[in-house]
Amino acid sequence: MNSVWMGHRKTWALIGIVASVAVAVASPAEAARRAKPSGGGYSPLSASIVVDAKTGKVLQGENVDEPRIPASLTKVMSLYLLFEQLERGRMRGDTPLSVSAYAASQPPTKLGLRPGSTIEVDDAIKAMVTLSANDVSVVVAENIAGSEDAFARMMTRKAKELGMSSTAFYNPHGLPHEPPNTTTARDLSILGRAIQDRFPKYFAYFQTQSFQYGSRTIRGHNRLLGKVEGVDGIKTGYTRLSGFNLLTSVNTDNRSLVAVVLGGRSGASRDQKMASLIQSHLPRAYAGARTTPAVVENQPAMVAEAPAPRPVELAPVAAPVRVASATPQAPVAQASTPPTAPERKPLDLNTLRPVVASATGASSTTTPSSVKWQKGPEPLPLNAQAYAALPAPAPMPASQKAALQAKVEAKVEAPKAEAAEPKKAVTGWVIQLGATDDEAKAKAMLDTARGRFGKVLGKASPFTEKVTVDGSTLYRARFSGFAESDDAANACKQLKKSGMNCFAARS
Repeated sequence: MNSVWMGHRKTWALIGIVASVAVAVASPAEAARRAKPSGGGYSPLSASIVVDAKTGKVLQGENVDEPRIPASLTKVMSLYLLFEQLERGRMRGDTPLSVSAYAASQPPTKLGLRPGSTIEVDDAIKAMVTLSANDVSVVVAENIAGSEDAFARMMTRKAKELGMSSTAFYNPHGLPHEPPNTTTARDLSILGRAIQDRFPKYFAYFQTQSFQYGSRTIRGHNRLLGKVEGVDGIKTGYTRLSGFNLLTSVNTDNRSLVAVVLGGRSGASRDQKMASLIQSHLPRAYAGARTTPAVVENQPAMVAEAPAPRPVELAPVAAPVRVASATPQAPVAQASTPPTAPERKPLDLNTLRPVVASATGASSTTTPSSVKWQKGPEPLPLNAQAYAALPAPAPMPASQKAALQAKVEAKVEAPKAEAAEPKKAVTGWVIQLGATDDEAKAKAMLDTARGRFGKVLGKASPFTEKVTVDGSTLYRARFSGFAESDDAANACKQLKKSGMNCFAARS
């Protein structure tokens, strides 16, 4: 049985590679035909929810509390944390964000940033909303938290504060990871409500359908914007294991919905399902004054770092949950945080059948004829959004896990160091292995790297840099003496192959 399944996984991995190449070199319609799997069926793990944003009532639900992979919907939480920086005055729209070699090395979809360059916050937001740029997501993470891992911990902590009790993040973009980012339809509906309740000024970014970056016009993936009445955001997502996902906000003159569709078999079928849900439930939404409070963070005196969640497993698709009815009378106000999700089995990734990014129906979007369409530009070809179509990663070797567990990153939420001691004179580029609140641990990181990668590091000089962040003292473990960005990037590449964390920065 295991050998048969492994054979299936290899077959799907090969199909995914072929599909990725086809999308890159062919028209969307032709790519759809080439990437279509031959023979056999598959069952994407679908889930959906529709919430009346004025009352907090669930108007529709299917597998709302079952664990699912968010894919690029992850970037909504990354943007939430970036909006916080803008709100607190720590960043502005024209603040330049530094691009590390690691960020620039992320797989497509990406903006194609160069190591050592910068991108302004305003452009970074638009690139994440429209293009779903993975390189930009890492740039944001590193500039806010210092590293991708530290930022992921901030994301998970923020999710818990918002009441997203079944959500855990391990990266800022949603690309395949072991363990994977996990969430539920209910949790994503909370995030969709929270980000517009907390940041009404910045939420307008999610309406962006295209923007100009240099000489390029970057167009978005969300084909319901400007087409379905009231849709004003917010984000699409896709990986081969998650299927096609969509988180949508709908606001008309007197009604508001937040809806989630996960596990679509194609972008077209996902969009059709979302349009149908909006058509069915928008007339049932409450048209009076809002009765539920805004979704805000629950911040205890000391927020502990979110523990690693239990291994995820994909439970069999459950029967649809009961649908709460909506009435025209003013409903009773409800708490914004949902009750604790029922106990369920963890998600077993080995049971997932990959979804290829161009299943039947991917060339067009069909919407119920009774849905009112607003005037706007013609929709983009569906396969323009076939991003992150990567094979599932192999399990980490024990040595790599041990190395990852050994690294210690910053455990505070801050965009940059407020004060720093004068550091050792450096020239050119440096590489950073991590940061810790114990200088001895930082030196131990350097000793370990020097002992294992002496040839790679060459004449690079180890040093620790003491910084103060929000009143906490941290020690960065760094090597200096790289004359060119390529030298630093190559050194990091070799270290990361053996499981060590590393990113390059200009000295």
